[in-house]
Amino acid sequence: MLLLHGQPGSAEDWQRVRKAIGTRARAIAVNRPGWNGRDAPRGIVGNVHSAVSALDAEGIERATVVGHSLGGAVAAWLAAEHPDRVSALVLAAPSVNCASLNRLDRLLAAPVMGPLLSSAVLAGAGAALRTDALRQRVALGLGLDEPYLRQVAGALLRPATWRAFASEQRMLISELPALERRLPSIATPTTVVSGSADRIVTPSSARQLATQIPGAELVQLRGATHLLPQQRPAELAEIIVRASAAG
Repeated sequence: MLLLHGQPGSAEDWQRVRKAIGTRARAIAVNRPGWNGRDAPRGIVGNVHSAVSALDAEGIERATVVGHSLGGAVAAWLAAEHPDRVSALVLAAPSVNCASLNRLDRLLAAPVMGPLLSSAVLAGAGAALRTDALRQRVALGLGLDEPYLRQVAGALLRPATWRAFASEQRMLISELPALERRLPSIATPTTVVSGSADRIVTPSSARQLATQIPGAELVQLRGATHLLPQQRPAELAEIIVRASAAG
């Protein structure tokens, strides 16, 4: 299994899911370009090349590919471009079609205002999570681990994170239309997972996505938000394992 994170994000976002999968499968989580401390941010095609390289480095010919949020766009393009490498596709809270975009996405992708706003929002969130009382409140309210939130806080305060985020916002706006045109060509068994309380990638966009990919199954997790790998890891792990077995 190859697990692709969203934005902002890292391979650590999948820690709970990998633990829930356990020994039932070999689950590999990678840091995408722009988030690995080495490579500059890339477009969807560049991310796909990086994902294929990760499979090659591990000697894996075919895998269940799982993408969360923007990672879903990478996973879907990978399935369309390299169907021989993808045995099953799981798209969790996926930013894959144009319906998943909203006004804020377009504002954050604006040429000048977007990077300024992105850096301000991310730095503000990082600074807030550095505060013990607020971090504890967020951990309790969202069911997240404090050590994970401390790591997130540090990442949000790094200029490299701001640059990667702004670059990927522009990529979403410019490249999702091309990806959407490729969705009907995906023949890989696909599962679309949506949280009923997701306000970032709405359930309606996930429902539409499930109609755009032939034969795709839609699974909705009641009460779940956008943070499916962190908040509902056990349920997501079961969905991934089931999809892998069927694929």
